[in-house]
Amino acid sequence: MRKITHESVKAFLNNEPFAKSNMQVIADTHETWLCLHGNVIAKIKHTEQGRKLYISNCGWATNTTKERLNGLPNVHIYQKNFVWYLNGYYWDGNETEVKGFEY
Repeated sequence: MRKITHESVKAFLNNEPFAKSNMQVIADTHETWLCLHGNVIAKIKHTEQGRKLYISNCGWATNTTKERLNGLPNVHIYQKNFVWYLNGYYWDGNETEVKGFEY
């Protein structure tokens, strides 16, 4: 995992603002956003029932996007024949809730 991925994901999970190179974390009381080149590739919604993680590739099926998302807990994205798979299932890159997220 790249250092910038580690640093940005750590800030994202701890609800702390962060900005470095092409990564940014925007922290709020209700949501936290992980941004790559200004695109929200992950967000945590803070609810009374807990925190929910949502991810998206924002239409950018790049190795960088995949690497950043793979830095998140319970996220394993791989590619086979130009098709992305999230945790073993076909994934079209649209916003998806990551099941089993606890942090």
